[in-house]
Amino acid sequence: MSTAAIRVLLADDHTLVRIGIRALLERIQGVQVVAEAAEGREALELIEAKQPNVVLMDINMPGLNGIETTTEIKKRFPGTRVLILSVHSTGDYVAHALQSGASGYLPKDATPMELEFALRTVVSGEIYLSPRVSGDLVDRFVRSADVRQSPLDLLTPRQREILQLIAEGSSTKQIASRLNVSVKTVESHRALLMERLGIHDIAGLALLAARVGLVDRNR
Repeated sequence: MSTAAIRVLLADDHTLVRIGIRALLERIQGVQVVAEAAEGREALELIEAKQPNVVLMDINMPGLNGIETTTEIKKRFPGTRVLILSVHSTGDYVAHALQSGASGYLPKDATPMELEFALRTVVSGEIYLSPRVSGDLVDRFVRSADVRQSPLDLLTPRQREILQLIAEGSSTKQIASRLNVSVKTVESHRALLMERLGIHDIAGLALLAARVGLVDRNR
């Protein structure tokens, strides 16, 4: 691997978490933290401006979560690797992360040594899965014939984004402003996603979003 510095962008909505991870990264030789983002859209803007090699990505972020952000990164910045760093370690989360284009998955209680190894692995073009999560992922695929399709698979990326914003309590006008679209467009997407999910009230959408991990039910 090249001796050039590994340029890292941190994406996590918790300031104290970012401070702690940054402190760990700055102790690793050849690693440079070039930017920090508190949510997905900010991360996308900073990737374009700072051109990191790797994004350390949390999953549960407001507005545009880590899974959807990873999907956008792979479309717009295919040379940027994404290493998910999350409190979630179940196979479903790992599978969704890999399907979105992530190059690795690491639990937040990993050791500094494992963090460094994961970074260097994904920058070299390989996939890294922490031993803490790989076993559950294997079990998931072994049982895949019995696993039902996720409700999120029925929705387009924009509909999933709107579902998340609805579940986070944003109004139709707030969503339209955030996404830079008309209120009518948001209403149309909402009607379609309700029809596809078979849910016809906001409370039901919020419950579904929490159940499938689109939003953190503890927030």
